[in-house]
Amino acid sequence: MPMLCGFLLFIAVFCRYGKTMAGPDENNPGVIGPSHLQGGLEAAGGGKFVAVTGQNRRALSSINRNVIGAPPYPCADNKRPLSERNAVCDKIPLIPVHRPITRKFAAHIANKQQIKPEETKQSVQSVPVSNEYEDCTIIDADDTKVNGDFDVPMFVQHTEAMLEEIDRMQEEVEMEDKEEEPFVDIDNCDKKNPLAVVEYIDDLFKLYRKAECPGCVPPRYMAQQYDINERMRGILIDWLIEVHYKFELMDETLYLTVNLVDRFLAVQQVVRKKLQLVGVTAMLLACKYEEVSVPVVEDLILISDKAYSRKEVLDMEKLMINTLQFNLSLPTPYVFMRRFLRAAQSNKKLELLSFFMIELCLVEFEMLKFQPSLLAAAAIFTAQCTLSGSKHWSKTSEWYTTYSEEQLMDCSRMMVTFHQRAGTGKLTGVHRKYSTSKYGYAAKTEPATFLLEAIF
Repeated sequence: MPMLCGFLLFIAVFCRYGKTMAGPDENNPGVIGPSHLQGGLEAAGGGKFVAVTGQNRRALSSINRNVIGAPPYPCADNKRPLSERNAVCDKIPLIPVHRPITRKFAAHIANKQQIKPEETKQSVQSVPVSNEYEDCTIIDADDTKVNGDFDVPMFVQHTEAMLEEIDRMQEEVEMEDKEEEPFVDIDNCDKKNPLAVVEYIDDLFKLYRKAECPGCVPPRYMAQQYDINERMRGILIDWLIEVHYKFELMDETLYLTVNLVDRFLAVQQVVRKKLQLVGVTAMLLACKYEEVSVPVVEDLILISDKAYSRKEVLDMEKLMINTLQFNLSLPTPYVFMRRFLRAAQSNKKLELLSFFMIELCLVEFEMLKFQPSLLAAAAIFTAQCTLSGSKHWSKTSEWYTTYSEEQLMDCSRMMVTFHQRAGTGKLTGVHRKYSTSKYGYAAKTEPATFLLEAIF
């Protein structure tokens, strides 16, 4: 009887607590089942088993602590409502477990949780790799990749940014190369030509630049004249340009004629009725200096409507040559024009328009304040701007003329105003000359008015 009572008591206790004791393996599938080795065993994560009388069972209080390095699983809290448990489960990261993580299992977890790339990296890095489970497979980032869930890898972004920066720098270098115009040696093609005197050309123009200042006249010399004025001087020069054109004289003759007139008037008092005689005599001297075939005195008297006799012309010639001390070898704007046009790599159209600009300046008394080299450079610059419709002054031109674009702007703007009114008023000799086919209809070119608007 006592044995029967003990057996029934054992059955009752087993029915009462047997299911509960078996719970840890069911509620914690990640925990390795108990071992029946003597003395107990340590779990894979370091948790200790507590021996139960007669059996190697664990105590209920140590069940949740057997998860290696993790808190109690929130979803195992059966006291919370189902909606709260699901909400908590959706927010928690993956809990590392001691079961082999295969690619199939990892993909299943990724599809179920839809973990972001940052969370996946943390989860993958947090999975412990134990030497005890060498067959475990680590989850790769590519294995859990879902279409549209991942951004471009960081190293790809850095590489693309570096390539874009390199392309931008290359474009800047190419633009700088395009903007920098190559310097042209304009004398290179004449090195074998002995008449070009390439060895001395630079020294010659240095000498011209030194000699042009003494050859310039005071810009206000007309104030010393009591019977003539600036307007009369302009009428005389305009008439001389027409005479030069009818006699078909060389270009050098015209510029030297104007230079002789101004230099003589700057030091010698002249009455109004002798002003035309001064012009005729200056042209005669210039022809003797420049021309091969010199016009005779009678032709010059005839062109002046016989206002003077032969003796008056010869007497004025003596007075003028002695006043100027026989100094006729002075650089005029024409000397610099040829050199600067070559530096500008000009064509016939640019050449004719440049000479049109500078001949307009010969008539204007106020242009005497500019040196001949500056007049030549400004005339070419204005002609280039007129033909191109924009500012253009190459590095080669700046080098050979020694004038920058800023230094030419004041003179160039004045030339544009002369171009605008060239066909109006009484002094239209230059406009009529350059309105013919022989001079390429240069006077009919539209003036570069945009230079007047660029005043700072």
